[in-house]
Amino acid sequence: MDNLTNIHLVKEIMERHGFHFSKKLGQNFIINPSICPKIAEMGNAMPGYGVLEIGTGVGVLTHELAKRAERVCAVEVDERLLPILAETVGEHKNLNIIHSDILKCDLNELLNREFGGLKRAVCANLPYYITTPILMYLLESNADIDTITVMVQKEVADKLEAKVGTREAGAITVAVNFYGTVEKLFSVSRGSFIPAPNVDSAVIQIRICEEWREKVNDKNQFFKIVRTGFQQRRKTLINALSGIMGYNKRDLSELFRTFGISETIRIEALSMEELCKLSNALS
Repeated sequence: MDNLTNIHLVKEIMERHGFHFSKKLGQNFIINPSICPKIAEMGNAMPGYGVLEIGTGVGVLTHELAKRAERVCAVEVDERLLPILAETVGEHKNLNIIHSDILKCDLNELLNREFGGLKRAVCANLPYYITTPILMYLLESNADIDTITVMVQKEVADKLEAKVGTREAGAITVAVNFYGTVEKLFSVSRGSFIPAPNVDSAVIQIRICEEWREKVNDKNQFFKIVRTGFQQRRKTLINALSGIMGYNKRDLSELFRTFGISETIRIEALSMEELCKLSNALS
């Protein structure tokens, strides 16, 4: 069905099915007609690709993905949307809609079952409250995915796109950069949704790569250091690591001098290269 960004049509469909927005599920549906075609085209929805969509709304993005991709699998947690989706996107024979919580799915099994030997991509308009858990779930699964193209809160997009080693970066910046490269594709105003959220959004894309994963000996150790450092970001990294992880301050000072790192440095000032070297030395 076309015209799914027509606010009058959307309201008519929802009223007919007795649907009301759920604040608990963070539901904000896209009504700007220019957004979903851009997400689909920039998010690798094309022949040869299977695209996983997380959260469907009334099917605005689902429709655009199914028009372009070889196959689409949409995972929707809200059972109330299923009869609406049967009406709005049921025409697409290359689409499978699954009623489930994506965080409870076996992602590798799901992708292999749905897409076989196709290349894989993820596209989604993510609820703000669960953005980070879903991103980390996708990345930590080590699933065979080329790109993750998602709409997130603008503040989160800025944090993800920040350069590791700057004050703008956080633990999530390091985590996402560990698995891939991040690019902000375009901004989206709050008026592009119903109901309108209180903040603006942006679409980001993560291109999966193994550059940093190949340089780290112990991934768990790496992320433990990152979490500790950013949880105690007002402290020097030496004080954070000694106080929380129990390392000897004298040993840390000697190690930092060996790497040419200031003993008063905080974790936010370390580059990915320095974080990897430090993790390997301490593992």
